[in-house]
Amino acid sequence: MNNPIWIMSSAFDELNFQEVLQKTKEVGAQGVDLCVFRRDGTRTDHVATHLDYENFDLDTAKKVIDTLNEFGLGVSVGAFENCIGGEPEQQLKNQDHLLRLIRIAHLLGGNENDVTVGTFVGYDHELGVQENGFQKNLDKYAKVFSPIIKYAEDLGVSVVYENCPMEGWRSAGYTSTFNNLPGVLAARKLMYELIPSVAHGEIYDPSHDVWQHTDPVEVIKASDMSRIRRVHVKATRNLQNAKQVHWGGMYPVHQVDEKLAKKAGVPLPDHEWDRHNYEAMLPGFGGTDSMDWRAFVDTLKEKGFSGPFEIENEAALSKATGNMEATLQGYRAAIMCLSPMLWPLTEQGYQYDQSLRKELKQLAQKDVPEVKMSDLK
Repeated sequence: MNNPIWIMSSAFDELNFQEVLQKTKEVGAQGVDLCVFRRDGTRTDHVATHLDYENFDLDTAKKVIDTLNEFGLGVSVGAFENCIGGEPEQQLKNQDHLLRLIRIAHLLGGNENDVTVGTFVGYDHELGVQENGFQKNLDKYAKVFSPIIKYAEDLGVSVVYENCPMEGWRSAGYTSTFNNLPGVLAARKLMYELIPSVAHGEIYDPSHDVWQHTDPVEVIKASDMSRIRRVHVKATRNLQNAKQVHWGGMYPVHQVDEKLAKKAGVPLPDHEWDRHNYEAMLPGFGGTDSMDWRAFVDTLKEKGFSGPFEIENEAALSKATGNMEATLQGYRAAIMCLSPMLWPLTEQGYQYDQSLRKELKQLAQKDVPEVKMSDLK
């Protein structure tokens, strides 16, 4: 294998575009998945915006490509929002923003430059609580995303879904922690049947299956590899603690009356994300996680995966410390951990074969106007 290792720029929310590229090179990565979240969005946990999406035209794209080539880096873009659930006004804004990113990816060369657009799908809980609510969410997904994927296909761009269930996206007062449709393999397979276009696939993140007590190796074996365009590098350490004992391993920890819980000796979640008894980690940094990375990478190798491994740094001992040096250490450690599995052995040790890297090409010849969902219907 000679898969490039990229970083996801979400951990550098306080840095600008140029600074992100400098840090990416500093840690030894070969590419960057640029987060381009809405500046007026409703998320507070991820807010990085590393491209000026409101003033992005063909000339901007050419400058971005030139800069990336100077750094020797590949690129993709993404924003991870709820596109089919929540407040109708926010749903539409998220959908329109996704269309904006598809246009940007097209101007950056799209599929020919391997520039994908990352997103969530989200989940409509008003439908979800009804009988056959999961099917109703699939139907809504097909209605919303069919024109989006058609638009992407027309522009030569692929949309890729991350499989995070977004278990902390809503208050711990809600019983369900399934808040993003592609959070399980079954949903993704059904989604591809509903929209059979080649213009969508996934960023597979094994950490989300680990805390669901599912083996990522088996998920890869059961997946259509033509759909997996990226692999996220993020680890999970499943915890055995009082919450697990009281609430079980299949169900989330729930918020109940605090005085009642204290009197009964029942532990409560510390916050919305503290509901499934795990710690976010990076492989090779700060201890052993609950996954066999060698077996996972070997399975991907056997299945012919040649795409980037993207490090998404949410680790408790790295990005979550708020310390930049600890954040960078986490990236470096993950790269060191992966390098013997992904890169050839040379006199300098395990090194990425730069001779196989392809420069980004200036492919777009003319600008295209922004569109909104209302323009596609």
